[in-house]
Amino acid sequence: MERINSEDEPRTIGAPRELLESQERLPIDAGPGISPAPKKTTRTGEPKETSQRGYRMREKAYEKTPNRFKNASSFQVRLRTGIVYVTLNIACILASNVTTMLILAATAAICAGEFYYMMRADAKMPNEILGVIGAAAYPVCAFFWNLWGIVIVTMALILAVTIWYVYWLRARVGDMATCIFGCMYTGLQLTGLLFVRMSLGGLEGGFLVLVIFFSIWMNDAGAYIIGSKFGKHKLAPRTSPNKSWEGFIAGIVVSMGFWCLCLLIPGMDINVWECLGFGLVCGLTSVLGDLFESRVKRTVGMKDSGTIMPGHGGLFDRCDSLMPTSMAAAFLLFAFRCIPFVF
Repeated sequence: MERINSEDEPRTIGAPRELLESQERLPIDAGPGISPAPKKTTRTGEPKETSQRGYRMREKAYEKTPNRFKNASSFQVRLRTGIVYVTLNIACILASNVTTMLILAATAAICAGEFYYMMRADAKMPNEILGVIGAAAYPVCAFFWNLWGIVIVTMALILAVTIWYVYWLRARVGDMATCIFGCMYTGLQLTGLLFVRMSLGGLEGGFLVLVIFFSIWMNDAGAYIIGSKFGKHKLAPRTSPNKSWEGFIAGIVVSMGFWCLCLLIPGMDINVWECLGFGLVCGLTSVLGDLFESRVKRTVGMKDSGTIMPGHGGLFDRCDSLMPTSMAAAFLLFAFRCIPFVF
């Protein structure tokens, strides 16, 4: 065996591969059989260079922020984000059918992306591109082709996911199901609000959609206020331990009360009992949507679905109750002929 005498760092001849791979800062072309040191990543698997670059960008943005907005408390951050979110939605919904379609398409796309992000943490591999495009396409195609638009998007989505499954050998049937479900859960359900808005048109349709929005928001607010002060009996301790039966009942009552505002909207054929009944059903679906997302986040071990809304988490966190309630409200209003069905 050849003996090496050098002042440099000694080389180990015949050393195990594990020892060679554990050495730090090996050159890229260190020779056959020797791999460079693995890139350092963060806890989420993101390269540290990317994480540090994002940190520097946030620091620069913070330096340019006016002093009166710096060092905001958690409540102030939540309040400002909530004001922007509510104002944007109200403006788009009242403006026209087109702006309502655009805000719903954007909401569906973002929520679908966050849903797939959570599913990735659960070892699922959905096709995010197909899912996000399909979720945004539901409101857009429904706006132009009504019910035929929903049929077209559904058929195209199934065909595209099938082709993807055939040609991408790593995909599993569960990945296909996750992709289709996420798209329909977000985009298809939110399309119900667009149909409600288009059925009346004008400000009347916008006010009706806002009644649905505010019934959900006030349901959450009433449940939180009453539940935090008087809640003693857990509603779903394993899925969402902070929810109580006292808060649940209070939220349902508030939802039923807000639905009575439909009596003031021209063009609607609705009575008090229908308002109370619709408020009850929509209150139940609102809680169901909230519990569904809580179950998903608990399964994948995440606190928030994203970071797009500072102080609130992801957009899916804010719209979890809206999605099933949108479909339920549209079904009830059309089934009981409270608004004209022109699709």
